[in-house]
Amino acid sequence: MHVLDEAFIPELPNYYRGKVRDNYDLPDGRRIIIASDRLSAFDRSLAVIPDKGRVLTQTARFWFEATGDICPNHVIEYPDPNVVVGKRLSILPVEMVVRGYLAGTTGTSLLTLYKKGERNMYGLSLPDGLRDNQALPQAVITPTSKAFDGGHDEPLTREQIIAHGLLTDAQWDLVSRYALALFERGQKLAAERGLILVDTKYEFGVDEDGMIYLADEIHTPDSSRYWIAETYVERFESGERPQSFDKDFVRSWVAERCDPYKDEIPEIPADLIEATAAVYRQAYKSITGQTIEPVEKDFDVLARVRRNLAPYMST
Repeated sequence: MHVLDEAFIPELPNYYRGKVRDNYDLPDGRRIIIASDRLSAFDRSLAVIPDKGRVLTQTARFWFEATGDICPNHVIEYPDPNVVVGKRLSILPVEMVVRGYLAGTTGTSLLTLYKKGERNMYGLSLPDGLRDNQALPQAVITPTSKAFDGGHDEPLTREQIIAHGLLTDAQWDLVSRYALALFERGQKLAAERGLILVDTKYEFGVDEDGMIYLADEIHTPDSSRYWIAETYVERFESGERPQSFDKDFVRSWVAERCDPYKDEIPEIPADLIEATAAVYRQAYKSITGQTIEPVEKDFDVLARVRRNLAPYMST
């Protein structure tokens, strides 16, 4: 009861279930986005983590409110701790990934490509001699899109994006300016909390009039990489991995015990799930300076969400 595995509410229209969010499109152009506690990895749901959805929604709220002067965002209101009601948008097909450091483990990260010997990527040119997790001279945009290769992230340049018609010149210029300004604000506020905002991703969408809005989430532990500033220099100089919010207990535990893409997932220990929940709560406190109390074991989260969304059922 105290976790939100699924938020299917039949009284609401146009239900769509995403990997971790349950969505409803209202006839008036608003979208209800409910952040569940599902933990998704390996193209499947692995577990439900207490308070995860609430942490992500409230962390994004903190950042949407702290950056509203930089660019418009999709938020209309927050009727529940797990819910944002936003303007329904057509999401632009380019994910704006901004990086301040030579870091990352995915196939499209700068560090992965750099270690393969590439020096020119995303329209950027990097010098030889950079070290793992080193700060870049300035923040850079490394855009990706799932519009090619069967839905896998593909690294792109500005010229490719425009040539393929993914964005217009004007759209690219605007979202690039927004992304870099958002990242600069994020790094500044994170530094005040003793954190380094290493990299992040932004999604933008357009409304029926073609106006661009920031959508989805912003600077959450799931969409961003944070390091602990106090220990960064010492760890970097010794070649150690920077200290971060390590939320991948469950992912690592599963990967060590089976082929997570093919096999049945073993039962995940309760203490592992609670340890992951504790990391999310601590990340929220570190990022926002506010405390989020655990939901009581006998509390019905879905019932609360239903109550708070009752006014939308009539629409």
